[in-house]
Amino acid sequence: MIANADALLKPLTIKGLTIRNRVMSTSHAPGYGKDGKPQERYQLYHEEKAKGGIGLTMFGGSSSVAIDSPATPWAQVSVADDSVIPFFQEFSDRIHRHGAKLMIQLTHMGRRTKSDTDNWMPTIAPSIRREPASRSVPKEMEQEDIDRVVHAFAQAARRCREGGLDGCEISAAHGHLVDQFWSPSSNQRTDAYGGSLENRMRFGIEVLEAMRMAAGDDFVIGIRMSGDEMVGDGLSQDDLTAIAAEYARRGLVDFLNIIGGQARDHIAHAVSLPNMSFPVAPFLYLPSAIKREVDIPVFHAQRVTDLASAARAVAEGHVDMVAMTRAHIADPHLVRKLQEGRADDIRQCVGAGYCIDRIYVGGDALCIQNAATGREATMPHDVAPGTTRKKAVVIGGGPAGLEAARVLALRGHSVVLFEKQASTGGQISIAAKATWREALSGISRWLNAQVVKLGVDMRLGQEATEEAVLAEKPDIVIVATGGRPNHGHAKGADSFAVSTWDVLTGAVEPTGSVLVYDEQGQHNASSTAEHLAKRGCLVEIATHDRMVGEEIGTTNQPIHLRELYKLGVVMSPNMELIEIYPEGNRLVAALRNTYTDTEEERVVDRVVVDYGSLPMDQLYFGLKEKSRNHGQTDQEALVAGRPQPGDGEGFALYRIGDAVAGRNIHAAIYDALRLCKDI
Repeated sequence: MIANADALLKPLTIKGLTIRNRVMSTSHAPGYGKDGKPQERYQLYHEEKAKGGIGLTMFGGSSSVAIDSPATPWAQVSVADDSVIPFFQEFSDRIHRHGAKLMIQLTHMGRRTKSDTDNWMPTIAPSIRREPASRSVPKEMEQEDIDRVVHAFAQAARRCREGGLDGCEISAAHGHLVDQFWSPSSNQRTDAYGGSLENRMRFGIEVLEAMRMAAGDDFVIGIRMSGDEMVGDGLSQDDLTAIAAEYARRGLVDFLNIIGGQARDHIAHAVSLPNMSFPVAPFLYLPSAIKREVDIPVFHAQRVTDLASAARAVAEGHVDMVAMTRAHIADPHLVRKLQEGRADDIRQCVGAGYCIDRIYVGGDALCIQNAATGREATMPHDVAPGTTRKKAVVIGGGPAGLEAARVLALRGHSVVLFEKQASTGGQISIAAKATWREALSGISRWLNAQVVKLGVDMRLGQEATEEAVLAEKPDIVIVATGGRPNHGHAKGADSFAVSTWDVLTGAVEPTGSVLVYDEQGQHNASSTAEHLAKRGCLVEIATHDRMVGEEIGTTNQPIHLRELYKLGVVMSPNMELIEIYPEGNRLVAALRNTYTDTEEERVVDRVVVDYGSLPMDQLYFGLKEKSRNHGQTDQEALVAGRPQPGDGEGFALYRIGDAVAGRNIHAAIYDALRLCKDI
């Protein structure tokens, strides 16, 4: 049991609504909405948290109250008409049957959205001020617009009550319309809604008063807001504490949900959604300060990734309820595991940001390490035992191999795992050596602990051979041997370049001037450039892409760029590495501009390249003809969630993860789960 767990498991009552414990998941946008409604996939995702013991789960981050705040950009929920009510009723019934409570976030995005989706309505805001993140230039709101939006919030609150939800909050965080009125960075009005702080609070007051009238005095209504915008021309901590205190004093809200930061541009967004480069609970001081000024419950969410930190926040009186949103994406059963004395079995969020980074490029939220999240209709969070016991050999102790071994052991099979290195982790162990990416190692630590606990026969420091595999007389062989660095196609690269793997593992320790060439646009090269610069190298990072780290997501790319700028790394986009050759005791790297075809040369001490990986597939091809299925996976059965065909004599052979093709951690783990759950 963790310290202060009793404080975390104590119920909380808000205006007659009793929430069974102090753990919640905040409203967010997983991209699961369909036709503007929270349909089955959306509901199953939250139901898993309810099964897992959560007290309160909130959905629909940025749920739109009006048609000029489109739901489309992130497959979000629209609460702009009554057609959503039956979905709310179904949703609330689903969550309530497991004892949890359900709320939604209502908002008008104002300028923080797009005008060229859904109905092609212009965005609106207090003033004509372009937002860098959404890139929209809004219409300045007229009084009729203000009245219309206030009415829309009221009707949305009514729909929430009629839908059986336990409450709602409005969003005045991340730069939505209510805080666009509050903030001097976006409000330059000179009428009753601009100028003084009192005037700038007026729109939010009118919204909440109208919602209360429409939903009734006994319906729980809260507000999510920043405790400090952390931008130079924005709202200070003192400003926002005053707003929170005034809204609470007036009885407009029943709870305050406090975060830090704003989200008007890329770096501000990354700060407000802190990744693994930040400490745990970096902005807890903000709700703690506001809690001293109000007499209503205070919630908080921002990188509270572990239950010990959550319990301390509640026990010490900083907050009344703590949100563990991304932690529930990693493990929706974390509260139940705590209650059962199984805290060691909790798959802890590492803060990779893979979930939310996918959303901001139009994808759906998926966890880097839990492939069942968001796929509850087809993938199990709890793997059920099978009816037969087989002998399985897994080759490779990276994320794919560890997940395969875990799932096969849960299915009841006898599992042997070969790993040629002295420890497990695979490429995760390499990536975790790069500056602020160390937390990635938590993924493989959890998997390793689980397979050991499940009794998997771990053959560490033993390279699998055909003879060793066949000597086990297996029924199933899973090849998860991973990849090896690809040095790319530039002339001379095989002779004169080293890989990012070489640098991070310490196999090569460059000094002097270094050119890092990135063909992938992911974390690898940027992390390595930071690593080298921190060790005193003069670093240039060149890439074929339009910018450095082009494939890195919204919560991570700005942190990489910030660090590269701070370290003085030269960034050269739109360049292709075409040749490396020696000149004396140094190297010449020839680069070609991808738009003009002009060529440039760099004279450096080292060239480090990242072209991804090539599959380590020798053992697979050695075993292929000996297997009953010739190493082939039935793709139709895999995608449909059916077991693989079982006909024939001998063992079935499958390969997964980077042993097939270089992808990422999530792909490797998903490969393993969806194959092995039916074996």
